[in-house]
Amino acid sequence: MTETSILPLINRIAAASSIDDAWALATGYFAALGFGRANYGFTRFKHLKTIGDPEDALFLSTCDADYVKRYFQGGFYAKTPVFRWAERSSGACTWAWVKEAFEAGKLSTEEAEAVRQNAAMGVVAGISVSFPEVSSRSKGALGLIADPGILTADVETIFAARREEIMAVANMMHLAIVHLPQLSRHRALSPRQREALEWVADGKTTQDVALLMGVSPAMVEKHLRLAREALAVETTAQAVAKGALLNMIFQRQIEVAQAAR
Repeated sequence: MTETSILPLINRIAAASSIDDAWALATGYFAALGFGRANYGFTRFKHLKTIGDPEDALFLSTCDADYVKRYFQGGFYAKTPVFRWAERSSGACTWAWVKEAFEAGKLSTEEAEAVRQNAAMGVVAGISVSFPEVSSRSKGALGLIADPGILTADVETIFAARREEIMAVANMMHLAIVHLPQLSRHRALSPRQREALEWVADGKTTQDVALLMGVSPAMVEKHLRLAREALAVETTAQAVAKGALLNMIFQRQIEVAQAAR
C-alpha cells in the first residue's frame, strides 16, 4: 500500500461516526502490516504522574480479554518502559531500545520484570506512538504489538519502509477518536439528562429548562442530579464541563461504544 493508496482509508477514518468505527478501520490496516494486537489509551484528566480516574480514560485494545484485563484494569501498562517513554515523549519509536536497555541492565527492576512478563505472553517487539497534545491535561498513546514470529529486526524493517503510512493512519485515528463521544456503561447519560445539561450549558435556568423540555422543575433537577452521578462530579457546572470534555453533549448522534474499559 502506497501513501496515495491509504488516502481512502484516512478519509473513512476521518468520517467515522463512532470511536469503534475509527478504531476498527485503523487496526485493520495495522493488522495487515503484522500488528494484529494494538492498545490505545487516551485521557483528558492527566495530573502530574497519574492519568486521573481510570474510569474517565479511554482504553481500546484488540488483544484477548485476559491481556486487556491485566494490561489496563490491572495497571500493568504503567510498569512498562514504553509507557514511561510515551508519557514523556511525542512521536514514534520501535521497541528496539527496550530490548537493548533490558539486555544491558539499564531498566529499573519493575520495568525489567514487565519486559519479562510481556515476553512470556508473546509481546516482544512493536511500535509505540505518543501523540502530541495541546492541553497539559491530555495524553494519548498507541502501542502496536508485532505478531508472533515478527522480531525486533523485522519491525525495524517494516517501520523504515512504512513509517509515513503508519503515522498518517495513527494520527488520523487519534484525531477522530478525540472528537467523537466517549461513551461507556460507567459514564452513560440518558437523552433527557444530556438535553438538560445542554440547556444549562446554554445559560438557561431550571425554570427555563423545565419549559423547554416540557417537564416540571423538579424533574429537571432529577435529570441533572442523575447526570452528576453518572459523571461522578458534585456540581452541575462540573457535569457540563466534563460532559463537554468527553464529547457527550452537543452531539448529533450518540451511539453506544463497545470500547475496552
